[in-house]
Amino acid sequence: MILTPRYDGPVILAIEGALDDQLAPVVRQRRRMETMLTDLTDDQWATPSRCDGWTVRDVAAHLIGVNSFWHGSITAGLAGNPTRFLAAFDPAATPPAMVAGMSALAPGEVLQQFIASNDSFLGVIEGLDDEGWATLAESPPGHVAIRLVAQHALWDAWVHERDIALPLSLVSAVEDDEVRSCLCYAAAISPTLALGWGREVAGTFAVEATGPDQSFVVEVGQSVALRYGPPDSGTPCLRGDAVALIEALSIRTPMPPSTPPEWTTLLAGLATAFDTAAD
Repeated sequence: MILTPRYDGPVILAIEGALDDQLAPVVRQRRRMETMLTDLTDDQWATPSRCDGWTVRDVAAHLIGVNSFWHGSITAGLAGNPTRFLAAFDPAATPPAMVAGMSALAPGEVLQQFIASNDSFLGVIEGLDDEGWATLAESPPGHVAIRLVAQHALWDAWVHERDIALPLSLVSAVEDDEVRSCLCYAAAISPTLALGWGREVAGTFAVEATGPDQSFVVEVGQSVALRYGPPDSGTPCLRGDAVALIEALSIRTPMPPSTPPEWTTLLAGLATAFDTAAD
């Protein structure tokens, strides 16, 4: 499914929080992933990941291209010319084609390029002030604050880190600020993408998670807004372990049996983007 980002009109996504709250978790996650990849053997690089048809090497190669996009998007946004590259982007078809184009690279070359791409991406966000974090730049939903571009980048790489680590029986770190950020974004991205396609998913939805504890409400109308705090009585509420909920919301595992039917409808956006099913 081709993305339909919102570039004009009201900003499509807002998530409550301090403007610079994504910096520390993004930097930590990227550097941790570098260390994990550095320690892999050639056999481990060739191991199938959780991404269908992709090895560990392929996932790392994918993130090189993604990091390049984040860097270009943020740089253009800060220059006052936010890009519009994703209007013709197919999240199900384009990434595999990009990875195939890097198939000749040896693991060591992939690692070197991954580290270099991290350096470029992190270098452009590490010096941002509040005005910079609030500046609009391109992400899959459209033009959003650079803070949310970074939050998308964290969620995406955090899930891919687990796509690599779990099949290799490696311990995947659980840092509270990373988990909270990823859970918020995982809950907000599906209705945001669905709005881009003009789908009616209006309503108020809640999440109450443990390990770490977190409660928030997702309000969906012409845009998506996430605010922290407990839900009102009667709000469809998704409950469970925070990491398990991220996995389910990111279409890595089935949704909990207790998932309210309203949440099942809400999650159609991400499943549609990747031509898969949200269970």
